[in-house]
Amino acid sequence: MINKTAFITGATSGIGKATAVLFAKNNIRLILCGRRKELLLKLQKELSSDTDVHILSFDVRDNASVKKAIASLPANFSDIDILLNNAGNAHGLVSIQDGLVDDWDTMIDVNVKGLLYVSKAIIPIMIANNSGFIVNIGSIAAKEVYPKGNVYCASKHAVDALNKAMRIDLNPYNIRVSAIHPGAVETAFSEVRFKGDEKKASEVYKGFDALQAEDIADIINFVVTRPAHVNIEDLLVYPTAQANTTILNRRSYD
Repeated sequence: MINKTAFITGATSGIGKATAVLFAKNNIRLILCGRRKELLLKLQKELSSDTDVHILSFDVRDNASVKKAIASLPANFSDIDILLNNAGNAHGLVSIQDGLVDDWDTMIDVNVKGLLYVSKAIIPIMIANNSGFIVNIGSIAAKEVYPKGNVYCASKHAVDALNKAMRIDLNPYNIRVSAIHPGAVETAFSEVRFKGDEKKASEVYKGFDALQAEDIADIINFVVTRPAHVNIEDLLVYPTAQANTTILNRRSYD
């Protein structure tokens, strides 16, 4: 019997997709969100044998589109129990003096404002139900600033702060709030950061066993399935080879 509904942003790839797959296996109803409708349709088809799936195609940067999409949900998907704020990206890895304003705008608009827009639209549903669970995907960049990470790190520090603020403000309504902060996860993240340069992206994960999207999905599932009196509020997750943002134990190659 399906008794929970999860709303996942950035559901078409990486952590969002892996979490959708695991939630579906655990009989959680899914609202999958992303910009690429063709990928949403494909994922909907794949997962519909396990659970009920509804898709919403919109850009989290567009507040009007966010509100319109969520208002369009059919009645059987309108009570949202779990919100996974997963949509996010990094653009460029350069010193701040060489940064591109367009890249800055994209990171702030998606990582910070997009999270706020989606949360703003869904929180009233949870308040009305006097329950809910919000999981915000942060990053090791929420805890440390690393060379050439400047604005991306700033955006993820903002996610860390908003996570704490949500937990304070929503405490009276029995809404749990948690952040998962991954270290190096082998997804399409680096391809986006390096703007499609596959060679640069592949170098990021060379020489060590990086985290996989499924590792983070497993942690998210564990967090949201704790008893109602338990809130795991903040988790920093590294691959074993990683000590911090700049120290990685890489194997040498002949």
